[in-house]
Amino acid sequence: MRWEEKEGKIDLAEGLSQLESSQMCDYSLHSIKSRPAKVGDKLTTRDFGTGTRGFAASENSSVAVCVLPGTELAFAHEVERLPTRLWPWHDGAIKDKTAIFRQINKEKVAAHHDALEFPDGQIVLLTFLCEGQQATVLQLPAEPKIVVESEAQRRAAYVG
Repeated sequence: MRWEEKEGKIDLAEGLSQLESSQMCDYSLHSIKSRPAKVGDKLTTRDFGTGTRGFAASENSSVAVCVLPGTELAFAHEVERLPTRLWPWHDGAIKDKTAIFRQINKEKVAAHHDALEFPDGQIVLLTFLCEGQQATVLQLPAEPKIVVESEAQRRAAYVG
């Protein structure tokens, strides 16, 4: 293989990996080593020290696991939220143990986007969950077949 040909393929591969990683995790996790979620992954909520919480890989807690919108998750226990000053009477526990990963605030550049939607319709930002909670990836979203489905699964754009 000629060098120019090889170099072009490397550039293409690097471009694809940069594009993929830039669309995978919440904006404040872009400086953290990451990988995409797989069915059966055991994840743990973790504060990565970047101003947000995310899911950490079970095999390496310093690796963020990036979840696509529409992914179904099952938590080992009731989901615990951080206490808030706005609702001090709120106990912080969410009774449901399953959730669907969503992205919200997509139109806001410097906002947290990663969230969980629970069966009762409640949507909670991932960064508001207590650290150390374990979840299992039950199902990844189906491959989109039409543009509307594709848009629904698209991650918020990375601005860096």
